[in-house]
Amino acid sequence: MAEVRAAIDRVLTTHRYIGGPEVDALELELASYCGTAYAVGVSSGTDALVVSLLALGLEPGDEVVTTPFTFFATGGSVWRRGGKLRFVDIEPDSFNLDVSKLEAALTPRTKVILPVHLFGQCTDVPAMQEIIADRPIRVLEDCAQAIGAELRGQRAGSMGDLGAFSFFPSKNLGGVGDGGLVTTDDDTLARRVRMLRNHGEGAQYVHQLVGGNFRLDAMNAAVLRAKLPCLDAWTEGRRANAERYCRLFTEAGLVERGVVLPQDPDPEAGHRHIYNQFVCRFPQRDAVRSALQQAGIGCAVYYPIPLHLQECFADLGYKPGDFPEAERAAAEVLALPVFPELLDSQAEEIVDVIKSVYN
Repeated sequence: MAEVRAAIDRVLTTHRYIGGPEVDALELELASYCGTAYAVGVSSGTDALVVSLLALGLEPGDEVVTTPFTFFATGGSVWRRGGKLRFVDIEPDSFNLDVSKLEAALTPRTKVILPVHLFGQCTDVPAMQEIIADRPIRVLEDCAQAIGAELRGQRAGSMGDLGAFSFFPSKNLGGVGDGGLVTTDDDTLARRVRMLRNHGEGAQYVHQLVGGNFRLDAMNAAVLRAKLPCLDAWTEGRRANAERYCRLFTEAGLVERGVVLPQDPDPEAGHRHIYNQFVCRFPQRDAVRSALQQAGIGCAVYYPIPLHLQECFADLGYKPGDFPEAERAAAEVLALPVFPELLDSQAEEIVDVIKSVYN
């Protein structure tokens, strides 16, 4: 798109490649979009989690409660800070952390709850906050897949103490390489994140904290600014594709055969699924994946091994069967193409291929 090329040329002309006016402007625009007082650009979605945990003061041995069914960065970021992961099983329909099981996982060592708005649908953060209202526990939202998603009119990244976003190229708002964002309404946390992303520097060569190099580059910021005005239209395209899939699957009789489709929350109640992925449950997942691949149709499994069964987390002591919903999801889920430009004929072909497996 011409706006992206113009944005790149603008940065090349100014030679301001790290930070600067492009990053400053993007932060203001995304704070407004996400409904928060502050937004701080950082170098990746993973770094958004890491710098947020630093800002919250996570110390070795502190516990972080999160979901076992998520991208590795959610757990890896906690581990890198020396935090101890405590997992809570997921809801079978939304794939998000089951809030009804949260309280049983809390201990006096719990420092942070890290809900993941998986595949573009919000976890019920306000319900979490009711549970921890009288405890010194902070909430860090993993919004890597959920920019613009809403729960009862509140946007992802505006419900907890901090929100961490990713601009990896495959996201609904993707950059030209890695990039990320931290959102918050807390002035103190915003200041800490700004310092921590630049080696803890409060003023030049004056380091109040030990941070890291978590800066967002200006080229990425300029491209994201050019694309941001299109984001809602792209999201509506994804939502329309999801609605079409649901109709086609139902008409093909696949729902009756055990295919479980994503649950689209009620817009009337202020909910909004942005479908970063369109993830279904298939009783014959591997056969469906094989048929789609043979037909030259892209598809993907998110995520084949839950975090509690990853070899690097074996010291946590979890075993198969500890989180049955997460394990069942890992064995059944498959993501189908849902990009905004998906044609009617392409969606119909995808469903026909899947139907052939069940026939």
